[in-house]
Formats: sequence, C-alpha cells, structure tokens
Amino acid sequence: MAQRTLIEKLAILADAAKYDASCASSGSVKRNSLKTGAIGSTEGMGICHSYAPDGRCISLLKILLTNFCTFDCRYCVNRVSSNVERARFTPQEVVGLTLDFYKRNYIEGLFLSSGIIRSADYTMEQMVEVARSLREDHAFGGYIHLKTIPDASPELIHQAGRLADRLSINIELPTEEGLARHAPEKSGQVIRKAMADVRLRIDDRRNGPTLQRRVTPTRFAPAGQSTQMIVGADDATDRDIMKTSSGLYAGYGLRRVYYSAYSPIPDASVDLPPVKPPLMREHRLYQADWLLRFYGFDQAEIFAPEDDGMLDLSIDPKLAWALRYRGRFPIDVNTASRDMLLRIPGLGVKSVDRLISARRHTRLRLDDVGKLARSLRVMRPFIAAADWSPGGLTDAEHLRDRLVPPAMQLDLFA
Repeated sequence: MAQRTLIEKLAILADAAKYDASCASSGSVKRNSLKTGAIGSTEGMGICHSYAPDGRCISLLKILLTNFCTFDCRYCVNRVSSNVERARFTPQEVVGLTLDFYKRNYIEGLFLSSGIIRSADYTMEQMVEVARSLREDHAFGGYIHLKTIPDASPELIHQAGRLADRLSINIELPTEEGLARHAPEKSGQVIRKAMADVRLRIDDRRNGPTLQRRVTPTRFAPAGQSTQMIVGADDATDRDIMKTSSGLYAGYGLRRVYYSAYSPIPDASVDLPPVKPPLMREHRLYQADWLLRFYGFDQAEIFAPEDDGMLDLSIDPKLAWALRYRGRFPIDVNTASRDMLLRIPGLGVKSVDRLISARRHTRLRLDDVGKLARSLRVMRPFIAAADWSPGGLTDAEHLRDRLVPPAMQLDLFA
C-alpha cells in the first residue's frame, strides 16, 4: 500500500473525528467554498470550537491519532469491519501539526481521540506521548483535550490528566442493554470505574493540602471530565437518556454530557436505524440537560408519568412542564424567589438575575420585564407584574397551540 502524505492523513483523520460531539461548533449555516474558488468553509473538518470558563471561544485541532480499530462497535464508522479509508499519525506528526497550526494562529489547542490499535495501553501511550512532547519538549501552553480509553491502565490515565486540560471518557450508549447489544467488547462497568478514578484524582487536586498531606497534589485535568452519549442508535427513550445523565453528573462530577444524534454509516448492521433521528431531539435533550444543571429541575419533573418517555419536539421542556402544571402559575416577578423565577418559561438564568437586581429599586411592570427578558410572548401567560395579571389566559384551552413556534419552511438546497 502506498505511503500516505501528511495532508492525506489529515483529511482522513480529521473527517473521522467529526462524529465526536465532545468538541463541536454549531449554529451557522452550511457554506463550503472548496469548489468555488472562494475562501472559507463552515463544513470542513479538522478545526472545532470549545469554550473556556470565561466564555472565550477556543479553536481546536480536532483529529484522530488513527481510525484503525480492533473493536467492532456496530454504530461506529471506524469499526474493524467497516470498509473505510484508514490512516495513522505518528505522535511526532500530531505534535508537528499542532505546533504549525498554532504558530499560524489557526488554533489554540488540540482535541485528540483515537481508534484502538494493538491494545488499550499501547494506544493510550501514543496519545500521552503527544501531550508529553507538546508540554515538555515544546513548552506548549495551549489547551489539550484527550479522549481517554477506559481499558487503559490507571497509571496512563494519570499521566494523561497531568498533561491535559480536560479528559473525556465516552459512555457510548444510554443503557447497559444497548451497549451489550451494539458494542459487546465494551463494558459499562469498566467505563464507569475509569470515570470514578478520574473524578477522585480531580477532587484530590482541588482539595489541596491536608493535615495528612502537606504537599499540594500535582495538576490534574483542571477543566474536568466530560462524556458523549449516542442518541437514536438503540431504543432508549429520552427518559432513559436523562436518567443516565443525572447519574453521571451526580456520581462522577462531569462538566458536560454531550448528546450526539446517531448518523447512519456505510454497511451498517441491519438492527441499526436506517435514518438518523431528528436533530431537534438532540436539541431538546440539551435543553433538558440545562434544566437539570442550572434550573433546579429533577429528572422526574421533566417527564410526565403517563407519557412515553420522549420529549416534545414542538416545544421546549420547560414550557412543556409549565403547561402540565399550570396550577403553580402565575408567578409574581416582584416577589417570587429565584428558584421560582427560573421555572418561568422564557426566562433564562441571566434574565432572572437582571430581574432580581432591578426589582430592588422599583416594582416591575410588564414593560420592564420585556426590556429585561427576550421572550415576553411566552412568559405572559405565566407571570404577574405590577400592572399585569394573565387572568384566564394561564388556563386557556388552546394555550399550547398559541405558544408553539411557527413551522419553518424547509430549505430544499440545504
């Protein structure tokens, strides 16, 4: 087989990394000038965007070390039985690419994942060597995110955390049954044990010196750990997915769970869906995730006991909850606690903080609320203000129909 050039490897291994949602940008329209002679693209693989704790957008080189893999996970385009183009970087090639891109101001860091070659330890050693060389040989101070292999030895994962800003270990699928069916070579127990070990090391570093240990522990994954879950590859419901996410946040202190809509792959197994789930499902899961993390909701509140375990694709989960429990409304924006204000559809965390700050100085009228928040149309049936009461609007029979966003015209050329 002919030796591939570095550019050919980059094209293959950057494209192969696109299925990992742990580092992804979104919200733009599709543009690709590759065949037009123009400049720029929003579709090209290789550079993705992440966000720092202070809100800065960080551009990362996003690649696989290799898309060769000894595993045969049915949902994965890089599985051993897949007929795809294969390539492999050496650690030195990844280091060189990262430094070259960084010096040209294209990126501010590296996101590195890999298929499994030879063994989990061998693959992890190769990834750790990339991070080690960047940090120690080249004094690279940029951001590094390493996708950790759960079967690798704890010593290697410790080395990875000492060198990387963030570690992530993919949970893969929402249920143990789905994992056993679609990725029998992987173990949910092993994945969770690796997550627990990472959390213990992160907590150990954050707690600092103690009476028993006077020396501050060494740096370990200061940006924490995250995971990714594939949505729509099995028959798990949204309730199953959010139950798993709740347990991951509570048990392993994850910074983020990423939801990646299953994308049909070439030569797929017959028991996989022939079409991908609607992207709106992925969007609703992220909204429900934020309700868990920032709005004080419990997983059981997001789903009605009598429903089928799926989120409503027509309206966001907070509005769905408010329509289900209309007896708790209207909420007075001048007297309600912060926790209750966060339950109002259309009000985000920043808007709530602005309302609380403003009402210290004056009683808020409906116009005031409209200036401090964006979604007054959605909020109106659920709030009371100094000059406003929704009256019977809160219990109106067709309120849901009035609040459903208008249908969007499909773009035939998207």
